Amino acid sequence: MKILVTGSSGLVGTALVSALARAGHTVCRLVRPQSAGSDGAKEGFVVAWNPVTGELGGAGVGADAVVNLAGASIAGGRWTAERKALLGTSRIDTTRALVGALAKMNARPSVLVSASAIGIYGDRGDEALTEESKPGTGFLADLTKEWEAEALKAEALGIRVVLARFGIILAREGGALAKMLTPFKLGAGGRLGSGKQWMSWATLEDVVAILKFAIENATVRGAINVVSPQPLQNAEFTKVLARAMHRPTLFPAPAFVLRLALGEMADALLLSSQRVAPQALEKLGYRFLHADLTSAMAAVLAKS
Repeated sequence: MKILVTGSSGLVGTALVSALARAGHTVCRLVRPQSAGSDGAKEGFVVAWNPVTGELGGAGVGADAVVNLAGASIAGGRWTAERKALLGTSRIDTTRALVGALAKMNARPSVLVSASAIGIYGDRGDEALTEESKPGTGFLADLTKEWEAEALKAEALGIRVVLARFGIILAREGGALAKMLTPFKLGAGGRLGSGKQWMSWATLEDVVAILKFAIENATVRGAINVVSPQPLQNAEFTKVLARAMHRPTLFPAPAFVLRLALGEMADALLLSSQRVAPQALEKLGYRFLHADLTSAMAAVLAKS
């Protein structure tokens, strides 16, 4: 297949491009003109892409599938008004422009797999959440609802749309786990706040496998929760991580300290609770490579 990928230089994009290339697919990385020269990724073909104007380079013609991973890092900085605006435009406006570019194609791709997030559910305590659960409230939930709505407009073009709702992605290369490892290495790790909040996670290896599964299987459509079937409360998650690293969990981080340090982002990313199940994936017969956190941590931490 010929597959277009936005956000190809990020954590998920880098791993996905590599996996698709190994599987024999032709990968075209959609790169903004100003980023083309500084783009360090080596795999795949570079296709000029301007999300402001919606212009797509000619090499993008004839694509069978599109994977949309564009978006500024949610945890990349304190949520000032300017940062929130960037988080929105880099997702919502970029997705709108991408769907607009697909609409102009004579031969359209058969599928659009667009990144989303379990943040759409908001802070839900112990409630068991599936793809059929209603969206929650708050900044992340509202942003994600708009983001998904733009991607779903591709359905009117006859394109199958998959909304990949990512949970916490575990990888040594970056993301949330990379930030968690540092205090534990120093012997200063511990639970966050009460430790009762649910954490829904998946390894990067499973995330990439699920995206490939969504591209290649015509039965996959709509929202899919990209999380393992075994979410854990933060206190237990912390214990598993500590055991895997052979470190103690002596220093809990009180909620008020996290809020002082990170502001609104602390509640949304560290203290909110989302007990999410991958109901759609399980019904579709996807088999997780790493279903439980103990084996997942062992596999992730074993990688150099």
